Amino acid sequence: MRIRPATVADIAGIASMVERYWTFEEIAGFDLRAVESTVAELLSQPKHGACWVADNNGTLCGYLTAVYMLSIEHGGLMAEIDEFFIDAAQRSAGLGSLLIAAAERDMAALGLKRLQLQLKRGNERGLAFYERRGFKRRADYELLDKPLGADRIKRGDRE
Repeated sequence: MRIRPATVADIAGIASMVERYWTFEEIAGFDLRAVESTVAELLSQPKHGACWVADNNGTLCGYLTAVYMLSIEHGGLMAEIDEFFIDAAQRSAGLGSLLIAAAERDMAALGLKRLQLQLKRGNERGLAFYERRGFKRRADYELLDKPLGADRIKRGDRE
């Protein structure tokens, strides 16, 4: 098993895993072309973030994407894990730990200051996994979000 930065040649494999991840998490709206386009944009513009894959002799069995943002509060660039998925057959074998460790090492080498993520409420297994790796809940904060532009209208979120 090799953990490595994703390349353009991985886009189709990553998109396939994104579809499985979204099915697993019950995320609606998977669009293969849109996902492939977004992954291609991420890979072609490293200032926006990065993607790492778990490669088992040419077969991708996991991925982690992180997006970068500038934080005044944290004094520089920070990242958010946007997506993180391990194929069911590979879970609980340490692959997730390897992916996170590689991503953290590479981001720290770039000078990023902090790493954060969002986790679905009730995902106690996921919470325990992240806490074992040093992530903590941020006291007194909740995540709020809102679609903008065309996404706002597409989802029916109107004022």
